[in-house]
Amino acid sequence: MPNTRRDRGQVAIEYIGFLPILLLVALAAVQLGLIAYTAQQAGTAARAGARSASLEGPYEADCRAAVSSWLEVRGCTPSYGADEVTVTATVEIPSLVPGWTFDPAVKTATMPRDH
Repeated sequence: MPNTRRDRGQVAIEYIGFLPILLLVALAAVQLGLIAYTAQQAGTAARAGARSASLEGPYEADCRAAVSSWLEVRGCTPSYGADEVTVTATVEIPSLVPGWTFDPAVKTATMPRDH
């Protein structure tokens, strides 16, 4: 008759050995979601900044206000054309794990100028 008590202990040890891999996969999935959310927020910031700049408003403040407060906006740079304005928003992607670094999310939006 097999010793089921020893078998249960072996399964627990195998599970504990696999647990760090499961945690790493879960952390990577959360980080991917955070990257996607930051990219979406950068697009929102660019559109808000372009809308404000097209009306000659405080585009930098509006760009920053459109982003969640816990995200860092590096800049909202306008580029004026004859009939339009383009704003490029750069938002820093936060990292959940020290040592993991990512390029910032950069999004651009163009709006017609209101003369």
